[in-house]
Amino acid sequence: MPFPGTGKIWMNGKLVDWKDATIHVASHVVHYGSSVFEGARCYATPKGSACFRLDAHMRRLQHSAKIYRMEYSLDLSGWEKAVLDTIRANQMKACYIRPILYRGYGELGVNPVHCPVDAAILLWEWGKYLGQDALEEGVDVKVSSWSRMAPNTLPAMAKSGANYANSALIKMEAIADGYSEGIALDVYGNVSEGSGQNLFIVRDGVIHTPALGSSILGGITRDSVITLAKDLGFTVVEGVLPRESLYIADEVFFVGTAAEVTPIRSIDKIVVGEGRRGPITEALQRAFFDVINGETPDRHGWLTYVYAKETVEARG
Repeated sequence: MPFPGTGKIWMNGKLVDWKDATIHVASHVVHYGSSVFEGARCYATPKGSACFRLDAHMRRLQHSAKIYRMEYSLDLSGWEKAVLDTIRANQMKACYIRPILYRGYGELGVNPVHCPVDAAILLWEWGKYLGQDALEEGVDVKVSSWSRMAPNTLPAMAKSGANYANSALIKMEAIADGYSEGIALDVYGNVSEGSGQNLFIVRDGVIHTPALGSSILGGITRDSVITLAKDLGFTVVEGVLPRESLYIADEVFFVGTAAEVTPIRSIDKIVVGEGRRGPITEALQRAFFDVINGETPDRHGWLTYVYAKETVEARG
């Protein structure tokens, strides 16, 4: 995923050129991973460019910052406005959105409180994270040798840069071993999540997903898929999933802002179900893409239109 290298980046309330969006090498975040961030998407719909669940993403950013004692001057509406202003400044119709809060240049040492909390918002075009074909054919994954964080070590509910060092190990191992992705277990040996995706399994028509206590990030796409599944009349159970439940599932799929809804066709070289996208996964894919592409009424108020004219038209 190459960066564009052009356009504007929002930094502490100012729009700067991409090449000028720099920080000092002595910034606390460089040495200690002291950042929290978000990943959201803006989609080009028939009614115009729309951010998917922007309010929920910005609220989670604030919650992550609160856990890490990172105070910043923007409130929820301020964050939403900053994102929309940045998209408009770059005149983008569809993009990936990355707001980040980080400890900047002050002093070095583990204690970050004397370092400023800085913020930035950058955008880029990003297609299907695991490839377009993966949406239909599925992907081959492995159970990682790396576990997710133990409770009361790092906060899994915070979307922090430090947590993604663990994600990088899971992803690199999977790629090195010839797989598209890895599935991490928690420290008790139960299913947690992918390197950057939540996980669902289907067994006898019931949809299961690990609960928050399994060291998962409370994914916004996860929450959306649970809502859509219930809208379609499916039963969704959040709970503890043992590793072997992956191997006897009828369907397994990843969800996330980057992955969207991606089926899994094999795990540890054991074929999932019939080795192709299952009917419940396909139904949820269709429901999800219908919403984000603006092809069905926005019943849950998930779309925020970027450009004023489009907002008026979308409202009728």
